[in-house]
Amino acid sequence: MVKKISTAVFPVAGRGTRFLPATKSSPKEMLPIVDKPLVQYAVEEAVEAGATKIVFVTGRHKRAIEDHFDNDFELERELEQQGKDELLQLLRETVPPGVIFVSVRQPAPLGLGHAVLCAEGVVGDEPFFVHLPDDLIRGDVSCLAQMRQVYEATGCSVIATEQVPREHTDRYGIVALEDAAANPSRITQIVEKPRPDEAPSTQAVVGRYILTPAIFDLLRTTGRGAGGEIQLTDAISDLLGKESVYSYSFTGTRYDCGNKLGFLRATVEIALSDPEIGSDFRDLLAKILAAKDGSNR
Repeated sequence: MVKKISTAVFPVAGRGTRFLPATKSSPKEMLPIVDKPLVQYAVEEAVEAGATKIVFVTGRHKRAIEDHFDNDFELERELEQQGKDELLQLLRETVPPGVIFVSVRQPAPLGLGHAVLCAEGVVGDEPFFVHLPDDLIRGDVSCLAQMRQVYEATGCSVIATEQVPREHTDRYGIVALEDAAANPSRITQIVEKPRPDEAPSTQAVVGRYILTPAIFDLLRTTGRGAGGEIQLTDAISDLLGKESVYSYSFTGTRYDCGNKLGFLRATVEIALSDPEIGSDFRDLLAKILAAKDGSNR
């Protein structure tokens, strides 16, 4: 019987320089998609997948993330006195019952692998989720919940992947698979950001992982890789020689909110699907586009 996964690690120490000046004093993970910050979508996905311990690996200027998931009794009392019951319930749901939040400081920006290693003392000798909030994934079943099913069937580490254009392989970790037609499929090779002509496939790693605790020993001995950082991809490559690791091509839509266009796409599509404002927002977009078309004639 495989061990249950109850811990999710969120590496959130990055500065978000692509979104400056908005991220000068506010974490990029707190940028809102309609009415929720990115990190709240991430936590909700992890909780849906069974996580009861949320570990934020943070850096300087990240206190707002911790504050967001803390109880605000003063605001709750104010909403209660004003009879704003729906807002009060919404606020209370930000901190799911039975879920604990832990923050660990990453002392230096040494890469994703180092960030995951910083969480070892909290994770312990258990399998765990790693969730990168920049990758917002929406589907009928959350990506991590889909991956958990694969883990429960195999007892092995699982990495979320999707097909990307070959010219974009140098933006991702790329995997080679034992059976490219199977899903999930055992990974035979993983390479960090290979040139298109050197990439073993076009199956790219995205920001969701289930990892066994064996990864920690490997991270401790992983040298500096691409960008002079300790790469999680390099440690996973070493893990392939010790145990099976599976690729899983998830069902759902991924928004790369680490760049402006992906962030705007997520905002527009999620706003369009919002039951409260979706219809009005669709009409507004149509008017804006019609006006732009008219002015360009």
